[in-house]
Amino acid sequence: LLVPFLQPRVQLLLLPIRVLACLGLWDSFYKKVFPYIMAKVAPIYSHKVYKQKQELFSSLRKFAGPSGQLALLEIGTGTGTDFQFYPLGCRLACADPNPNFTKFLLKGLSENRHVKLERSVDACGEDLDHILDGTTDVVVCTLVLCSVTNVKKVLTEVLRVLRRGGAFYFLEHVAAEHSSWTYFWQKVCDPVCNYFGDGCSLSKETQKELEKMNFSELNLRRIHVTPYWIPTSPHIIEYAVK
Repeated sequence: LLVPFLQPRVQLLLLPIRVLACLGLWDSFYKKVFPYIMAKVAPIYSHKVYKQKQELFSSLRKFAGPSGQLALLEIGTGTGTDFQFYPLGCRLACADPNPNFTKFLLKGLSENRHVKLERSVDACGEDLDHILDGTTDVVVCTLVLCSVTNVKKVLTEVLRVLRRGGAFYFLEHVAAEHSSWTYFWQKVCDPVCNYFGDGCSLSKETQKELEKMNFSELNLRRIHVTPYWIPTSPHIIEYAVK
């Protein structure tokens, strides 16, 4: 009962931003600012989940193709904080809908010269037309599905570009248990996160979308990132095989 009571008040506080959004001014402004925010926030977050990422990406090599090289596509690359976990000689393709991340992407590449960038395009996860069917060994997506318009469409594209036996690696914050206080605060804070997180939703049931897809194998576990009381603490992590 408290959520319907508090959400309108949050919306009222966001009224100036909503007006700017209706005028088409907020999105163009914030897409320029957001990369600078992520350049500060992403390293802090990566430090918190360093061990989990290191463990997760340690198995990337086993999905390399017959040539021995790993063809990897990262969706929503952002500042490139995951580059450090990719194996030597990895053939990398990047897709991100925000072109303002480019200079941060280049900085990430300069700090991780073991990774070879083959292609970088300004594209969202729902539209990966630049990648041919079945040509990718691994697709990586970390903290991206929370902000896409259509999770099912992104996962459909992931399955299309992956070769048979290829894998989709994910690390995403998700909705908490519906009976918890965390979920309550997720619902209350969702409007704020949507504007200041570039479309991010705190209460997305991403795991359910993954379970509906035609992956031959789905490995998924839930973890919590500290501090445990914040709305973004509940996560899912692991990989799915086509």
